[in-house]
Amino acid sequence: MDYFTSDKIIEPARGDLLISEPYLPDPNFERTVVLLCEHDDNGTFGYVLNKRSGFTLSEVVKDVSLLDSDVYVGGPVQKDSLHFIHRIKDFSDEEKEIMKDVYWGGDFEDLISKIDTGQVPKGDIKFFLGYSGWSSGQLMDELEQKSWIVCKGVDQSIVFDVAPERMWRTVLRRMGGKFKMIADYPIDPRMN
Repeated sequence: MDYFTSDKIIEPARGDLLISEPYLPDPNFERTVVLLCEHDDNGTFGYVLNKRSGFTLSEVVKDVSLLDSDVYVGGPVQKDSLHFIHRIKDFSDEEKEIMKDVYWGGDFEDLISKIDTGQVPKGDIKFFLGYSGWSSGQLMDELEQKSWIVCKGVDQSIVFDVAPERMWRTVLRRMGGKFKMIADYPIDPRMN
């Protein structure tokens, strides 16, 4: 994993992670890890990987009683919309590769059918209500304000295999150096 270590802001890209600074005052992004699905001149969007919604897919979507997968809060934008990422190669013509072995979207009905017939393990999919979005230039402004740490070179095991409650700390610790120390900052700075 790579990250920025100087005052120079490195342009994030699809497949990078945004790690919230330890004391980011926005409750939507407190101690979050966001997977970027798109970043270009039109803006940026991605999904918060480590914030459970408290719902399972079968509670959110009718006729999906066999799947008890957690649904995550993808971000504060359009919280009434359902999205998914997966690591199922050649699953659909509609999917878009975000990073090596991680894809966004595809045919939802086909996905449910494959899950119901046991062709796809539930650990290979993450579902989200809403998404995180930034207008053109907005994320770069937030990076200049040091609200986020950019992590590059992440593999799919971070996205799917690290427990959500440990993800923020795990990614920072793996980054090493000063980031390993940041991982142990208390949630309330007065507790330091």
